[in-house]
Amino acid sequence: MIKPDFIIIGAMKGATSTLHTQLAMQSGIFMTTPKEPNYFSDDAEYERGEQWYNSLFDEAMAGDLCGESSTHYTKLPDYPLTTRRMAKRLKNPKLIYVMRHPVDRLISHYIHQWSQNVIKCDINEAIDKYEELTAYSCYARQLAPFFKQFGQSNVLPVFTEVIRQDPQKQLERVADFIGYQGQVEWKEDVAAQNISGERIRAFKGYNLLVESKLMTVLRRNLIPQSIRDKVKSGLTMQERPKIDANQLNKLIDLFDQDLSRLGNCFGVELSCENYKTIVTNQKLDWKFDLNSQ
Repeated sequence: MIKPDFIIIGAMKGATSTLHTQLAMQSGIFMTTPKEPNYFSDDAEYERGEQWYNSLFDEAMAGDLCGESSTHYTKLPDYPLTTRRMAKRLKNPKLIYVMRHPVDRLISHYIHQWSQNVIKCDINEAIDKYEELTAYSCYARQLAPFFKQFGQSNVLPVFTEVIRQDPQKQLERVADFIGYQGQVEWKEDVAAQNISGERIRAFKGYNLLVESKLMTVLRRNLIPQSIRDKVKSGLTMQERPKIDANQLNKLIDLFDQDLSRLGNCFGVELSCENYKTIVTNQKLDWKFDLNSQ
């Protein structure tokens, strides 16, 4: 049988890692390692071929529902061939798209890229310089090719804010969508995954010097705490990035246009201002076709 049975397609910094981990902990559900194969999006990964992609599911048990989670799949304009490649392999894939308030997602995205040393400038300069920050928060834009290729019924809309509000119910909703027959349980003792909490900037040799257990022991035994704190302070984002008023107004105008299209699919008026209220207080399911707008 062709795998996967379902894919979490994004959005980046929308709690996809947490959802992936929670699904992987359920009996009868197999999630890939690595979490993000990026097979259908990235040219280098796609060129590794179907045999490589198939091998990611080799350890699944007979009868398992299999999934993967690649946020690159909803990163237009950077990966325009994703849906075309996916359609060659999967006829009716179950696709899960996790959305978060677009400004909050952008800020978290910026923090992530800053900590990875990809973006080095202030957030206001970065917004003008890096299209990805705004593009990945335009959810209607990202969903359009999936709706066109596979139909809206094959895409489950999930919201980060609702996961935080009632994680168990949202996990049950996902399980029902993918056709899982058992009882799922959200593991409260599992920490949220891939959060941008510490905001520590990576540098050359970071994994060796910071992440390795040996170097951690050596640092603690050989380097005074005051020196370690000073070094860490120099690599840490001290305050949450602040978007200035003019830039924020431009972002709201951009995102409101996209949210209006998205809201039309749900039959509601959706904007940056009312986003959190609407998604947390209404059960949103697709009612109208995005591509007919």
